[in-house]
Amino acid sequence: MSEFDWNQTRGFLATAETGSLSAAARQLGLTQPTLSRQVAALEEELGVTLFERVGKKLVLTDTGLELLDHARQMGAAADAIALSATGRAQTVEGLVSISASDGFAVNVLPSILERIRDEAPQIQVEIVSSNELSDIRRREADIAVRHVRPEEPELVAKLVRQATAHFYASKDWVARHGLPQKPADVAGKDFIGFGRNERYKIHLQGMGLPVEEINFPLMSENSLVVWEMVKRGLGVTIMMDDIAQRDSDIVPILSDFEPFTFPIWLVTHRELHTSRRFRIVFDILAEELVKPLCNQANANAIS
Repeated sequence: MSEFDWNQTRGFLATAETGSLSAAARQLGLTQPTLSRQVAALEEELGVTLFERVGKKLVLTDTGLELLDHARQMGAAADAIALSATGRAQTVEGLVSISASDGFAVNVLPSILERIRDEAPQIQVEIVSSNELSDIRRREADIAVRHVRPEEPELVAKLVRQATAHFYASKDWVARHGLPQKPADVAGKDFIGFGRNERYKIHLQGMGLPVEEINFPLMSENSLVVWEMVKRGLGVTIMMDDIAQRDSDIVPILSDFEPFTFPIWLVTHRELHTSRRFRIVFDILAEELVKPLCNQANANAIS
């Protein structure tokens, strides 16, 4: 065998995990023909067939399945090398990516970015807006704002605070339907769902709310879309108090219920946590996220 080419194995790994050349090419920042040549070159080098085409999908052969675990180990080792090298860098210049849910990315992070730009203008910041958990170990993001505690031992996590949420509706909706105070008051009313999430309905039912599938005529996995529908008087939903209280046309309902509480965790890789530029951004986020969103807005207005 000639000199080993990691790029070919990386292409094979990405294709196996995404299930298509086009998705793998986007992930690696390559063109599809380039990636196809890399995979074909690896098959020729090894003298094996790694994929079979079934319809529009690529399916691993038995040989491909046998080699996949080895490729994943190599990928993990390559990621570890990159993380370690990045963590050793003590320069402040460079890119830092921050992952957060869409609601956080729009309503919370911009005011914090003002401070980062003031104190470390040479740092570039990329916001990764996603409601999925970004894989810090694979550098899908450098720092993540999460609502669940990470379990991976190689990650550093800081519990920033416990946030609260309540049920909210628009003033227009309340004018038409009244101000619900107890569960019976929302019988037959429309709720805005967070995607096709059966657990959300079950959770509301567990609280004693008389809701069924018919009570969720509108839904979206994007919380910004959900919130816009609530503001237009199309239904009610649960929203983080820091976000809801910024809008004067929104009012809390079902005030007899205890507030929902959920944690705000700040997460990064332990190797990145030793790097000066990542530590600067991490520390600013930790200091600012402790404050309720309304306090951040007031502080920015004063400054």
